[in-house]
Amino acid sequence: MMWQDFVFLAGSVLSIVFLAPTVRDANARVPLGSSIPSMTIGSIYSFTYATMGMTFSALGSIGVATMWSLIAFYRAPGEQTGPKNVLRFLESLAGQGYALVTSTGDRTETTTADHDPAAD
Repeated sequence: MMWQDFVFLAGSVLSIVFLAPTVRDANARVPLGSSIPSMTIGSIYSFTYATMGMTFSALGSIGVATMWSLIAFYRAPGEQTGPKNVLRFLESLAGQGYALVTSTGDRTETTTADHDPAAD
């Protein structure tokens, strides 16, 4: 067992403690753009720690991912709750990506100089 395993566990425990008030506050609203990436990263860290044999770190990261999941499911803005919030986020993300790809890019360059900038 490595001492680093306990350091990462301690960091995860602190994160869980700091996230608990948000989970408990029924009026809290955390954007899905914050909670879903954090949930995903916690899950990836947990898998990574487990493959490295860092069991305590993996369990701590699962706890953090669970807290972020609860926040994403029940503390997101909007009336919808539960795992459907993840689908709502993914649909919104796909729509934003599509809009970005299909935008015409009509940007006109403006200058505030009183002279021709090409002459500089």
